[in-house]
Amino acid sequence: MNTNSNAYTIIYSTIVVVVVAAALAFVAMTLKPKQEANIKAETISQMLSAAQFASKEDLTALGNENILKMYSEKIVNAFTIDAQGNKVRDLETQGSNIELADNLKAQNYNIKDGSSVELPVYVFEKDGRNVNVVPVYGAGLWGPVWGYIAFNADCSEIVGAYFDHDSETPGLGAKIKDEAWFREQFAGKRINFDNPDNPFNIVKGGVPQGEEGASMVDAISGATMTCNGLDAAIDIWMKAYIPFLSAKAAAARETECNCGGEGCEEHSCGDTCTGNCTGAEEHSCTGSCTGTCTGTCGSSCGVTNTKAEEE
Repeated sequence: MNTNSNAYTIIYSTIVVVVVAAALAFVAMTLKPKQEANIKAETISQMLSAAQFASKEDLTALGNENILKMYSEKIVNAFTIDAQGNKVRDLETQGSNIELADNLKAQNYNIKDGSSVELPVYVFEKDGRNVNVVPVYGAGLWGPVWGYIAFNADCSEIVGAYFDHDSETPGLGAKIKDEAWFREQFAGKRINFDNPDNPFNIVKGGVPQGEEGASMVDAISGATMTCNGLDAAIDIWMKAYIPFLSAKAAAARETECNCGGEGCEEHSCGDTCTGNCTGAEEHSCTGSCTGTCTGTCGSSCGVTNTKAEEE
């Protein structure tokens, strides 16, 4: 064959393209399981970090196998919910079949559009108590930002958070991932269930003195756009989760108001009981416990509290 002919050039180029494509396809197929394992372990380590099991760095150092093992040991339940907070389906949590609802970008579009959603909830056990972990996702300055927020057993309070990004500016927006002080601010804060359109705030210039509210943290200096994007992501996703979170909190308050702990203040019957009970006074409800409570009760409503007297 004439090596200077057009036919030779076309045939040669075709063979090279086919061989290279086949080689790339083989490599991609070979590496795909490992890539998926890396992604799964990275996602799980972010959730575990938000739940305060260990720092992200320490979790990464454990390696994929140990991260997946820890997840299987610590997870209590994992499931998805709809926009009304109703459970849709369970997610597999054990062994090599661990299932994560990690299509956060698609779900972000669905939340914004009001389309059907399947929002994941991951429930872990830590120190004898449940921790509920949910994701957030949005747009930073140069690319997507995302993370996980962990709530206590009744979803009334944040216990930790972890955030990550795709391409935020090093030393500025990237601090949402790099700076522990930023994430640590979220512990002890609450989502404002009564303001679903703006349930949480990342405040530029810092939280105003005297207004250290339960639903705000300081922004990162010099990273306004990234913090604005993360703030919007938290608002959008928490609004979607509020039906679930608020229902959990309300159910816990109702259970707590049946009293079952240490000492009760005197209650009047007739209003709605909205919390726990504290104090050593006699619990004198003659009907259902319907006063305002704060703490942990020591007897069921309508029964004199004798625990405090015994002590």
